[in-house]
Amino acid sequence: MKEFNITGTCIPEEHYMVDTSLKLNKIMKLIEKRNYFTINRPRQYGKTTTMYLLDKRLKNNKEYLLIRISFEGIGDESFGNEESLSEVFISLIEREIKFKKEKQLLEFIKKNKKLRKFRELDEFITDLILETNKKLILMIDEVDKSSNNQLFLNFIGILRDKYLRRNEGRDYTFHSVILAGVHDVKNLKLKLRADENRTLNSPWNIAVKFNIDMSFNPEEISTMLIEYESDAKTGMDIKNMSEKIYMYTNGYPFLVSCLCKIIDEELDRNFTEKGLEEAIKILLNEENTLFDDIIKNIENNRDFYKFIEKVILGNDKVDYVHTDIMASLGKMYGIIKEKNKKVEIDNKIFEILLYNHMIAKRERVKGVVLTYEFRTKFIDNNGNLDMELVLTKFQELMKAEYRKIDEKFVEREGRLLFLAFLKPIINGTGFYFVESETRESNRMDIVVTYNMKKFVIELKIWRGGQYEQEGREQLCRYLEAQNLNKGYMVFYNFNKGKEYVKDSVMVEGKEIFEIIV
Repeated sequence: MKEFNITGTCIPEEHYMVDTSLKLNKIMKLIEKRNYFTINRPRQYGKTTTMYLLDKRLKNNKEYLLIRISFEGIGDESFGNEESLSEVFISLIEREIKFKKEKQLLEFIKKNKKLRKFRELDEFITDLILETNKKLILMIDEVDKSSNNQLFLNFIGILRDKYLRRNEGRDYTFHSVILAGVHDVKNLKLKLRADENRTLNSPWNIAVKFNIDMSFNPEEISTMLIEYESDAKTGMDIKNMSEKIYMYTNGYPFLVSCLCKIIDEELDRNFTEKGLEEAIKILLNEENTLFDDIIKNIENNRDFYKFIEKVILGNDKVDYVHTDIMASLGKMYGIIKEKNKKVEIDNKIFEILLYNHMIAKRERVKGVVLTYEFRTKFIDNNGNLDMELVLTKFQELMKAEYRKIDEKFVEREGRLLFLAFLKPIINGTGFYFVESETRESNRMDIVVTYNMKKFVIELKIWRGGQYEQEGREQLCRYLEAQNLNKGYMVFYNFNKGKEYVKDSVMVEGKEIFEIIV
């Protein structure tokens, strides 16, 4: 039986996989048009698997010959001078040609492999193209590993110049060149000099834009679940599970496969919404290189950390401006996305990861808000969470220790403080996420599930009676969408003479328990 795979290349004969044939068709159209392009997507986004599947497809097309190489792991000495890099490049091509049993090309390479300068490499590529009737496609994986080396950029520049001369009818070169990595080679900002100055290099400005969506939509996710279900026969609702997986992952390939793998192997194939929530909790508590990279990327750049903090904790959504270096970094790393010209965290799992990390940082500096032993006070004899008591005790905490809060406090810390209070209560049994779809000015909705029951808590800055009622009505609409009859509201009020009241009100047939802090 096949298995879900989260390491290395996915192999159709061995692993359950999403059907990406439509994406491959679009890539093939770029190749057919003789385009040069970069598949630049975040880490663990299916780039290597896509290249493998493209290689497989091209093997069945006698018109093309794909040469797929990677400079990863070849050592810094290979980038010492033009001769060493040329030698490595040709040896990598030779290995590929040998594997694909192209005897004529192999003989040509063996006779012409001793090169000293890039000028000679330029002529070698021309002669290589003339040696075969097939259209040669060059694919270079993991270009990030080499992109901080000026010599490598000079090599890329050769490919660029040959492309331009070919289009003018003055040269022969690769039919198409595909670079794959996290960065877009067109816009690399590189530290190439000892004086720490950064230079903007554009050795790849002939590349067409790669607009193909590499994430998985619900319909694509369902193709993998259909294949799995035919073997496992779990009885899952495939359409519903596909939509729920997409809701939490936004189709991020690693996250999709990882959640399915956890449910299959660790949760007794419980492909239900409850099983999915349990899988997310397990995933968030495990170490993996993707999460490590996300945290490293925000912690290593103070300005970027503040940008992400503003995105998830700020009162208002952040405008997306593609020229903003922070937005560009966030998108390149896969942490953020652009939606309706606003910045959002790419998916709910990343958002929970970031909230948990910021909560942990806050507690390390300022101490815990609620110790774990108090958790049982909020759970009744049936194992249910008493959300009214949770909000009441949070109100008492705010009254006792945070009486002089201002609006800046709420934007900077107030929301994080509520999550820091809530997290140890539901930890281990419950689950939470912040609903990005309802993030509007001065509003945040938190969805909590505990013991098979769902709670929606809205955090909102108090602006007066009219806005207060509008907030309740907004919450009611969200409750209706979630098929719930009761919701919870936390108003942050900055008036000096405010009363710390709590109350239950009926709005549009829904009960709302609310507090003012």
